[in-house]
Amino acid sequence: MSEALQKLILDTLDAHSSIKDTRDLVLPGQSRPASSNEDQITILGALNSLLSREMIQYETHETQSHVPTAEGNLVLQDGSHEARAWSVLPIKGQGPPMTPVELKKAIGDETAKVGQGRAFKNGWIAKEGDGLVKAVLEIKDTTQIDLKEISATGTLKAGEKTLADLRKRKLIAQKLKGQWFTVHKGLQFSTSTAKPETDLTVDMLVSGSWKTSTYKKYNFEAEGVLTSGGALHPLLKVREEIRNIFLEMGFAEMPTSSFVESGFWCFDTLFVPQQHPARDLQDTFYLSDPKESLPPNSDYYRRVSTIHEHGGYGSMGYRAPWSYEESSKLLLRTHTTASSAHMLYKLAAKCRGEKSEEDIKEFAHGVSAASTGEDGTDDGFRPAKLFSIDRVFRNETMDATHLAEFHQVEGVVADRNLTLADLIGFMRVFFRKMGIEKVRFKPAYNPYTEPSLEIFAFHPMLDRWVEVGNSGMFRPEMLEPMGFPKDVRVHGWGLSLERPTMIRYGINNIRTLVGHKVSIDGIENSPAVMF
Repeated sequence: MSEALQKLILDTLDAHSSIKDTRDLVLPGQSRPASSNEDQITILGALNSLLSREMIQYETHETQSHVPTAEGNLVLQDGSHEARAWSVLPIKGQGPPMTPVELKKAIGDETAKVGQGRAFKNGWIAKEGDGLVKAVLEIKDTTQIDLKEISATGTLKAGEKTLADLRKRKLIAQKLKGQWFTVHKGLQFSTSTAKPETDLTVDMLVSGSWKTSTYKKYNFEAEGVLTSGGALHPLLKVREEIRNIFLEMGFAEMPTSSFVESGFWCFDTLFVPQQHPARDLQDTFYLSDPKESLPPNSDYYRRVSTIHEHGGYGSMGYRAPWSYEESSKLLLRTHTTASSAHMLYKLAAKCRGEKSEEDIKEFAHGVSAASTGEDGTDDGFRPAKLFSIDRVFRNETMDATHLAEFHQVEGVVADRNLTLADLIGFMRVFFRKMGIEKVRFKPAYNPYTEPSLEIFAFHPMLDRWVEVGNSGMFRPEMLEPMGFPKDVRVHGWGLSLERPTMIRYGINNIRTLVGHKVSIDGIENSPAVMF
């Protein structure tokens, strides 16, 4: 229809030089003038297409139209209030007059109230005794006639005074805006609707048709379509904010590039028993090729295996047989605490009398100057605050709050004589900086921390408390085999990255944050977090 409409406009201009009112046009396929607003919108599309080729010029004229209200539609169907009042009354001198009460019963209270007054004003009815009768034999229901005209055309020739009266009676709705157009010939006027060429093709060059073709002008001032740049995923935004919080609090970032760990560093060095359920196939992903890791330092390996099997450092151990095969299995790390164990082992190197500067240079800015032990001597220990944010893997059943691959926010603070109160105070400050005020702690059991605390945050979308992390103080059975002095305590915690992100962005299903259900538009439009 678009091309046919353009042709109609051009032919009309060719015949009459101008189109004074596009409402007089009869659109292709129609038998009536294009008086409706929908018709004018269709015409506007054709006009803009012709305008872009400088074939026409047009001016826009706004109109105001009215539509009947629900009450007005009743008048259209049954007649005005005054006409309905007149219709039920007897003719004067040809029957008993109808009392006002009887009139209300006949046509309803509201209709009788409005109709009686207006019928008197029009001279249609009169009083006879205590009742009412018709004063004339015929009437002209101008109200209904006016509404029919408004319903058909949106306007009324009778003028604004009548329209104001109908609006006051709430028979017509508020004004609706419309438009129509006056059209004139443009600089490139032609009755042909053939579109100018936009590109010079090989076929045009070969055939020579480019010589006689018309071309669309280039608009060198057009800005063009804005390119869509990349956008950070909400997880990356929250990750960067958490990273900045740690750096602000004086932490150094640990290297966590080892996705594959051995059972020794992921479990044994953390004093997790070799019979622990977390090491089962249903909880951990094991590698099939290669299956075994290289052996760790022999002296440290001996100390760890001994405390597991026979005890030591004040502990009775697990009194269970030690398996080298279990310790050497390669697996996808179940927590970044394995990386923390590597770093703590390096940090304790000087306490063991070994060279440590080269081993810890990558996170040296998070390590303080050497502190003295209880006897006042330098035992080589240096306090440290370290963190990492990276991926971990667990053989989880996926649901609204669990994935098999997720991120862990890991942190450790090593210093002399730390207490559980220090850990709780730190976690409250840390979460407050993240914008999470509602935090709870619950006593828990971890093989490598004692005491241990689970951390819960309130999720407003789920309307419940959600576990966001685990924490505690590393056991002497883990620290002393590494070489740390007895008065050194280490706070450790592992937090989820996904769950605080869900709370921050009001997401109630983790699969809409990570996975095939993620909305690309949602990623592009997610605001930066403001902790």
